[in-house]
Amino acid sequence: MPRRDTPPPADDSEDENRGPLELALVGDLTDNEAELTDRLLSVEPGGECTIYFDSPGGSPYCAMSLVTLMRLRGIQATAVVTGECSSAALWPFAACRRRLVTPYSVFLFHPMKWQSEEHIGMREAAEWSRHFADLEREMDVLLAQLFGRQTDLINKWIATHRYVSGREMAEAGLAELVGLEPLSR
Repeated sequence: MPRRDTPPPADDSEDENRGPLELALVGDLTDNEAELTDRLLSVEPGGECTIYFDSPGGSPYCAMSLVTLMRLRGIQATAVVTGECSSAALWPFAACRRRLVTPYSVFLFHPMKWQSEEHIGMREAAEWSRHFADLEREMDVLLAQLFGRQTDLINKWIATHRYVSGREMAEAGLAELVGLEPLSR
């Protein structure tokens, strides 16, 4: 008599109907970096995934790490902004091959902010300031490149700490506007 505690054999047709791996980028990037990195590494190089965004941002280093993984591994990601996609979360969003937003999606563009909870000396603070100024310039250029447009509009939004709606992102050609109906695969 066969054992009943063994799982049934895998049904390959079920895998075909499942579609690409889905990841949720929710909350502060920094707090979820290990999980997000692990999930991205579970996507085959050159493979597809869907990333759902609802994040106020986080560390620019974490954002760059995620973008680097996506680009170097050739991940073909589709972004779906279900709520907010702001600050450092903008870089992984922009790195996605396809970007879907709703009229209710919200994006905050702003200059990078540096903070330290540690007591540091004047020299170290000066070096951090220099480093962050360089990093900010480079990341602003990269953001525009990832979006596939000149830095003019992106820099204007960053300089004015601009909240941008999903509709405005679509009008600027940076994303596709979708309704709240089911998406076809």
